[in-house]
Amino acid sequence: MAKRDYYDILGVSKTSSPEEIKKAYRTLAIKYHPDKNPNNKESEDKFKEAAEAYETLSDPQKKAMYDQYGHAGMEHGHGHHQYSNSDEIFEQFGDIFGSFFGGGHQSRGGSSRRSAPAAQNGSDLTQEITITLQEAFLGTKKIVGVYRYQSCTECKATGGADGSKATTCASCRGQGQVIHQQGFFSFAKPCNSCKGQGVTISNPCKSCNGQSRTQKHEKLTITVPAGIFDGAQLRLSEKGDAGVFGGRSGDLYIKTHIQPHAIFSRRENDLVTKLTLTYPQLVLGCQIEIESIDSNKETIKIPAGCQVGKEIILPGKGFPILGKTARGNLVIITQCHIPTKLSTDAKKSLLDLSTHLDAQDASANGGITGFFKKFLG
Repeated sequence: MAKRDYYDILGVSKTSSPEEIKKAYRTLAIKYHPDKNPNNKESEDKFKEAAEAYETLSDPQKKAMYDQYGHAGMEHGHGHHQYSNSDEIFEQFGDIFGSFFGGGHQSRGGSSRRSAPAAQNGSDLTQEITITLQEAFLGTKKIVGVYRYQSCTECKATGGADGSKATTCASCRGQGQVIHQQGFFSFAKPCNSCKGQGVTISNPCKSCNGQSRTQKHEKLTITVPAGIFDGAQLRLSEKGDAGVFGGRSGDLYIKTHIQPHAIFSRRENDLVTKLTLTYPQLVLGCQIEIESIDSNKETIKIPAGCQVGKEIILPGKGFPILGKTARGNLVIITQCHIPTKLSTDAKKSLLDLSTHLDAQDASANGGITGFFKKFLG
C-alpha cells in the first residue's frame, strides 16, 4: 500500500512554518492518542502515521530531502523511521505530550525516567523593614531575622546518609507521577511513594530527613543605600530558600518603609522643611543659620520683602539620587510667626506701623484699601 503524503497527513503545506507543523501534529496527537482511543487499531495506526510525518517535517534536513525525493529519499538511509509501537513515540516527542496529558506519556516508559533526585530552585522570600527619614537620607545598616531553608551540611544536599544513593522509584518507574484513567480521559498525579521525585533514598539523612535542606533562623545585615525611597525593594541574591537537591537558592527581597519626620519631608529627591520668621525678618530681610536633617549647619539669606510661602533653594543639599553622583535640593518654605500676646509698647508700635502702611497703601491704591479697617482690642 502506497504511503500517504506527509503534508496531507498533517494537513499542512510545504510553506507552512515549523510552529504550524507542530500545531497540526499536536491536534492529531490529541485526536488519536491511545488513552483516548483504547484498543482502537485504526486510531493507533493514525497516531503512528502522524508521528512519522512530524518527525520528518520538523527536521529541516529531513524535510528538504523529503521535498526533493519524497518517500524514496527517506527510505535510503536518509533518516526514515517507522514506529513499531506508541511507546517509541512517547519517548521521541515527550515534550509535546507533556503539555497536553500532564506528562502521562512518561508512565509508558519514556526517556525522562529518573535515577537521581531532580534539582529544584528555592523560593524567593520577602521581609519588611522600617527606617527613619534621616536614615533614608544618610543610608544605614539593619539586621533582619529570617527563617529560610538552607542546604543540609550533613549530607551535602544529597538527602542520603553515609553516601547512600538514590534509586529509581519502583512505583512510578522513575517518572515521578502515575497515570489514572477515567473513561476516555487520563490524568497524571504525583507518585505517593517518592513524592513526585521519581527516586527513593533507602537510607535518608537524619538531619534533613532526606529532603536535602533544613529550615533555620538566620540574622542578616542589610545595607540600605542613602537616597532610598519609601516602598523600595532591596534584593539579596540567593538569600531566599535553598534549592532542593542542589538547586539554586531563591532571593530575599527587603521592602522598605520610611517613617515621617517631625520637621522634614521628602518631595522626589528634595529635602523640604518650613522656616518660621517674624514679620520684620520677612520685611527687612535677614541671614539665618539652620540645622539640616544630617545635623549639618546651613546658612540661608532671607531677601528683604520676602513673601510667606516663598521657597528658598539650597542646590545639592537634598537626598542622594540613587545610581548617580547628583543630589536633590534643600527647599526652605517661609512662614510668618503671628504673636498672640503683645506688650503695650509693642502694640502701640505695631499700630503706628499699621497707620503708616495704610497711608502708603492709600496713596498707591486711591485710598480705598483701609476704608473699612478697624482694629479690635
